[in-house]
Amino acid sequence: MFTAAAALALPIALAGAPSVAASTGASAHAASGVQVVHQLKNPAHLVSQGPDDICNFTKSRPILHQGSSGRAVQQAQCYLNQAIGAGLDEDGDFGQLTRSATMDFQQCADIVVDGLIGAQTWSFLSFWANNPDAPFC
Repeated sequence: MFTAAAALALPIALAGAPSVAASTGASAHAASGVQVVHQLKNPAHLVSQGPDDICNFTKSRPILHQGSSGRAVQQAQCYLNQAIGAGLDEDGDFGQLTRSATMDFQQCADIVVDGLIGAQTWSFLSFWANNPDAPFC
């Protein structure tokens, strides 16, 4: 049976960002083991890009792959450095090291591991890099 309390406990997802479950007082359910494991990856507060974004090379979010270059690659490299401590030069060249760091990040974030930085990876990178608890992996 679908109740108003159940509706409040549905996950909220913003532009591919990690889900955050809304909860209210006594109707909130205890966290399962899976939720506890993913708590570090899914902080309770969301951080959107804005004037306080940790990396400010560009707001452009094109699909990036090995061989890409430019300010969007610098933005991604900065996010990778913040999110997982990748240690990349923020030189704007998407080479093998950036691809490897991207795949490491995708595996850590439990998203599709393809070495490409598309909409899902951008969303998670921005979220994780701007989290005060970064780096995560």
